[in-house]
Amino acid sequence: MGFPKGRRRIVLVVAALLVTAAVGATVYRVLAPAEVSTVAQAAYPAAPQPPVGVIGRLPAAPLIVDGRLRVYAAHRQVYADRPVDFRHRTTPYWSYRRWPAELVGVVASGTTVVSRWSDGRLVALDARTGAVAWRADGPRPTEQPNARRTGAAIVWSPPGLYLTRVADGRDVVVATGSGAARGVALADGRELWRTDLTSGCRTDVGTTPTGRLVGVDACSGPAAVEFRDAATGAVTGRWRPPGAGDELVVTPVGCRTGRSECPALRTAGPGDAAGRGWLLGPGDPLAAPALNGRDVELAGDQAVTVVNGVLVGRSARTGEELWRRPDLGSGRVIAVQPGRVHLLTDARDLVTIDPATGAERSRFTLTVGQDGTGYVPGAAYAADGYLVVERLREPVDPDADDQGYFLTSEPLVLAAT
Repeated sequence: MGFPKGRRRIVLVVAALLVTAAVGATVYRVLAPAEVSTVAQAAYPAAPQPPVGVIGRLPAAPLIVDGRLRVYAAHRQVYADRPVDFRHRTTPYWSYRRWPAELVGVVASGTTVVSRWSDGRLVALDARTGAVAWRADGPRPTEQPNARRTGAAIVWSPPGLYLTRVADGRDVVVATGSGAARGVALADGRELWRTDLTSGCRTDVGTTPTGRLVGVDACSGPAAVEFRDAATGAVTGRWRPPGAGDELVVTPVGCRTGRSECPALRTAGPGDAAGRGWLLGPGDPLAAPALNGRDVELAGDQAVTVVNGVLVGRSARTGEELWRRPDLGSGRVIAVQPGRVHLLTDARDLVTIDPATGAERSRFTLTVGQDGTGYVPGAAYAADGYLVVERLREPVDPDADDQGYFLTSEPLVLAAT
């Protein structure tokens, strides 16, 4: 005995509506904007003191935070592992994921990790726990970093995301993009200022250690370096190098990390491959010929470069030669950090030098296990006494996929110097 025909139709319609509602609810749960925060379950680790030498290899580029954690970038996730001196990547200590936004930048200062997302959202995390400290709106980024699978471009030099410290001692996060710039307090995410920027005729350079955002503005005439107060967003000055033409390329020099807190810059025009160096202060930049040349690095007050196979240190202000090391072998400076200059020789020995004296701090072969030394160094990052270097296949093919571009599936070598 079955349902009458009319009642059967009603049952079928109701069943169809229930199925549709269930599918809709499932689709919403899967596709709706969401965030997942997985906080730390273990105690915050102590800062280790590893012995000098190679520690291990990693598949993703780490940002060293507070000398205790390694923070990584994934497509829609920022996460940390520990201990910082472990030879492999480990189970996440904490993790923060957003959907459907994509992660485009990460910076850190002290125990605060600030992530930037493709919808412009800024999310700060407490590195000690992974808990969300604050959220703030920012301009949508106009540049998507080519992070490849290591994520190095997101954590080591994120475009449009900078840190600096202003005159009253506050740390400020500056985000630029999509015709706007915004400054927020690192401590609590409070918006300090916002301003419109003309798109297409202005490029970011970075920030200075003294609270200024630096850009190149060509919107109303020949390109000029523009300085903006990171505490208020107000333009405080414009400057053009003597003899500069209509085109101007400006590169930050000596940055604490990425393009943040950079005490110098290098300017170049068409046909000027070497560029001219300038020290940044409260007024106009000061000429620093010791920083002329693309391969010159600034470590503290010293300009360091390889000249005819010899590592030379000079005063950045006066150009006076302070020391030279002809005994290290041919190579190039791949990274600097406070108190350390890292030279990678052609034989793939990593030599770490005190930039003030030229004294050798450490020396060892930069390789892991049986990987060998037949690689080309790619991006490098140094902080808190550690150095991380990408290893690329030789010859380097920038158009190759990740398997053909990187040396191995764990292409990053981590060392304590």
